Amino acid sequence: MGISDLIPGVSGGTIAFILGIYERLLSSISGFFSREWKKHIGFLVPLALGMGFALLFFSKVIDYLLEHHYEPTQFFFIGLVVGVFPFIFKQAEVKKRFTWKHFGIIAVVAVVLASMAFVNPIESKLITTLTVPSTIGLFFAGWLGSMAMLLPGISGSFILLLLGVYPTIISALSSLNIPIILVVGAGVAIGFIISSKAISYIFENFPYVTYSVIIGLLIGSFFVMFPGISSSLMTNIISIITFVAGLFITLYFSAPRKN
Repeated sequence: MGISDLIPGVSGGTIAFILGIYERLLSSISGFFSREWKKHIGFLVPLALGMGFALLFFSKVIDYLLEHHYEPTQFFFIGLVVGVFPFIFKQAEVKKRFTWKHFGIIAVVAVVLASMAFVNPIESKLITTLTVPSTIGLFFAGWLGSMAMLLPGISGSFILLLLGVYPTIISALSSLNIPIILVVGAGVAIGFIISSKAISYIFENFPYVTYSVIIGLLIGSFFVMFPGISSSLMTNIISIITFVAGLFITLYFSAPRKN
């Protein structure tokens, strides 16, 4: 999830769905700020450490891959998303529960998210030193980004890119700019708390509408992630290999396990 949240167009929520921990993630974040917080520590602490490690130590790797091997990297994550559909269709009981209303929601959400691929990001200016305006801006950028991170199909880093703060945050992670990391991290934490409670409530009361929205987000995310077809034959071959690798990884993790 940490690695995926470094990449514009790839959602940490999608990875949580692939790994089968999405609903537990939402309930644990919500439950951590209740009287039953102790029973959620064993799940959240290792997850947070893993994501923190990935954000700090893989930011340079992801930066390199996106700069020098953009198409194969994107196709790997597209493969991950494609592979999750059999699992989510089964979870949502699409054949039995979905009506024309649900398919309409899927179409509308997919079109809205796909249109984001044509939105030009705000011109980014690298921030290395905090001022009062930049502190407020980075805090709320982290808040919005984290709300998107929890929704499968919406990339938190893509939202940060649209807001023009993505280069600043990647630079801060790579250079360990602690003040900026702390400000953005505080916004992320607040966003996680509020959005997890909201998503949990919607899931509990409107499960099939929620699944419709998630499926629409996943379909729409293809247009955001799709890097185009390269003019290099070798790049296209490697992209096919990475796509298949991503597909099989998802199918493996989402397959039912025998006890």
